[in-house]
Order: sequence, then C-alpha cells, then structure tokens
Amino acid sequence: MPSVKPAGTLIAVLALLSFVLPMATDLYLSAFPRMAEELGTDASGVQLTLTAFLIGLAAGQLVLGPLSDRYGRRGLLLAGTAMCAASTALCALAPTLEWLVALRFVTGFAGAAGVVLGRAVISDIATGSAAARLFGILMALGGIAPIVAPLAGGAVFEEFGWRAVFWLLATVVMSMFAAAFFLVPETLPRERRHAKGFATTLRAAAGVLGNRVYLGHTLVFVFASGALFSYISASPFLYQKMLGMSVQEYSVVFAAGALIATLSSGASAKLVNRVHPSVLLRIGLVAMSGSTAASLLIATIGKLAPVSALSLLAITGAGLGLVFGNATALAIEAVPESAGTASALLGTLQSGLGALAAPLVGLGGQHTAIPLYLAMTVCSVAALLCGSVLTGQKAKRPQSVRFKPAS
Repeated sequence: MPSVKPAGTLIAVLALLSFVLPMATDLYLSAFPRMAEELGTDASGVQLTLTAFLIGLAAGQLVLGPLSDRYGRRGLLLAGTAMCAASTALCALAPTLEWLVALRFVTGFAGAAGVVLGRAVISDIATGSAAARLFGILMALGGIAPIVAPLAGGAVFEEFGWRAVFWLLATVVMSMFAAAFFLVPETLPRERRHAKGFATTLRAAAGVLGNRVYLGHTLVFVFASGALFSYISASPFLYQKMLGMSVQEYSVVFAAGALIATLSSGASAKLVNRVHPSVLLRIGLVAMSGSTAASLLIATIGKLAPVSALSLLAITGAGLGLVFGNATALAIEAVPESAGTASALLGTLQSGLGALAAPLVGLGGQHTAIPLYLAMTVCSVAALLCGSVLTGQKAKRPQSVRFKPAS
C-alpha cells in the first residue's frame, strides 16, 4: 500500500478523478450532429447517451459510497476507475446507438467511484474549515476540465471523428487509474468501517438523511447544481440562437464562465481560514439568487442582450464558486461516521436533478431564454431557502488537516 502523500499531491489526484463528470459530458458535445448521422438517429437519440451517463453516475454513487463505508475507499476506487476506462474504450467501438447508450450507463456507474470516493477521502482526512479549504481547492482544480474539455473534444472530433473522442477520454481515465494506484492511500481505517452488512448501510443512509444540518447543506448543493445543469444544457441555444454568437464565441464565453467559477472556488479556499464557510456559502447563494432573478426579469421584458447576459453570468458563476466547496464540506462534516454514504447521497441527488433539468429548460423551444432563467432562478432561490431554514447549526472550525490512513 502506498504511503500517505502530502495534501497537495493527494488533492491534485482527487481533482483529476473528479474530471470524469465534465470530461465525459463536455468532451463530445460538439460531435452530436455527426453521431446522429452515423448512428442513424436524431438529436434526441444522441441525447440519450448523456442521460444514460448521468443516470449511471447517480446509481453508481448511491451504491459505491455506502460500500466504501464498509470495505474502504482504495479498492473500490481502483476497480471503478479501471471499469470506467474499459467501458469508455468500448464506446469508441459501439456499432449502434443502443450499445452506446448501454455503455455510457456503465461508464457513468463506474466513473462515479472517482467522484463519490474523492469526496469521502477528503472527509476522512479533514474537518471544518480545513475540509472546506480542501473542497474549495478541489472545486477550483476541477474547474479546469469544463474549460479544456469542449475545446479539446472539438479539435479531436474535427481531425479524427467522434470515435476518437472516446479514445481520448479512455486515455484520460487510464491516467486517473494510474494516479490513484500510486498516489491515493486507504484513508478509512478498519476500525471506522461499518461491518454489519447491507442493513447497516440502510440505517446509515436513514441516519444521514435524518440529520438536518446534512440535509440542508446537501439540498443547497443539489439545487445550486440544478441551476448549473440548466445553464449547461441550454447555453448553446442562448448564445448562438438568441444572442447571435458564433460557435467560437460561444466556446470562449462558456470557458470564461467556468474560469470565473474556478477563480471563485480558489478565493473561497483562501478565505475559509478567516471567514466561516457558512458565511461564504450565504454570500454565494445571495449572488446566485439575485443574478438569476435579474436575468429572468430582463428576459421576460424582452431586453436580453449580450452585455447584460454575460455580466449576470459572471455574478452567477462567482456565486457558484462560493457555494459548491463550502456546501459539500458542511454537509459531509455533519455526518463524519458515514462520509461515504453522505457523499453518495449528495452526488446521486445532484446527478438526478441534472438529468431532470436538462430536458425541461428546452420546453420553450430554441428562441426563448425564459425557461432557462426561470429554472435557474427557482433552483437558486430554493438553495437559498434550504440554507436559511434547514441549516441552523454551524460547523466547528479545526484549522488543520488530519491524515489517518489505514495501516
């Protein structure tokens, strides 16, 4: 077993593992039209590959998180990442849409290991402000993928075709496996594991959901994610169809939004040693709610323009950067004895709402932004209300990271 690595090295590897979600979704978006032609389907058929991935991701987190509380983090992390790489390679060889949809589900299920167990590892080694700082760093590093993935995927697709995009993704996932194998130790000692079977897992899940502080911060995270997924799914139509931007201009704007959220996450990670995570969380929620509501108002009165859309997007992105890391840390810290289960439920609800939000924002068609901003506003306000009503208890503020790997 590898020895414990410095916190910086470990967080960098966990950030790489978290790239599964943005890389597996953003990398191949530009190839959708060509995939529809070659696989003999339409846009909605190709969209099923994205939905299948998100459903698999939700199910995988729900299964692998609780299992890791019983069997430890490392073994499941390695097995899941290896299976994710294999299924991604098979996606490149898929002869039909049906095969591709099935394989994308497997990819999501297996890839969930890197997402859910990465969060659990952080909760194993840190609490309070230290955990919030690490989650903030994780979110900041994770923001690299949404910036790079669309650009890299588009370049590979243009040069080599859509199947090469999946070969690229398989290569990335194999690098994740290698990094986890050599640099991620077991962080859950045997004496802290649940060892009484599935019934214990169910009781742990019930206990986690019954914790008001955990539930409140989890709902904050989930609803904020709903706002983000609404934006991601509708942004091509918003910028290209409604605001008249080119594909290149849209790519730059999308990357800029991801960059703003990344910088905000990095700033949050710096500030948590001086400002309580709950305060930063509240600032982020207020920023999100105000900017999305203003966007909805502008769209409703027919005054939406590039300047206003981009300015309000910047505020929303900055708010998201303050919300994600702090909400995650405060949620999982509330139930440290069931960190894997807590992380799994958080991620499952996130993916589930994301899968639901994506098609809903398109109900109004390609030429109105009202459904998009309505969904973002509802999600942002719901997150703010959950943070205000359900989270009455503040987390403790230890200032150091604790490493307790299993021997």
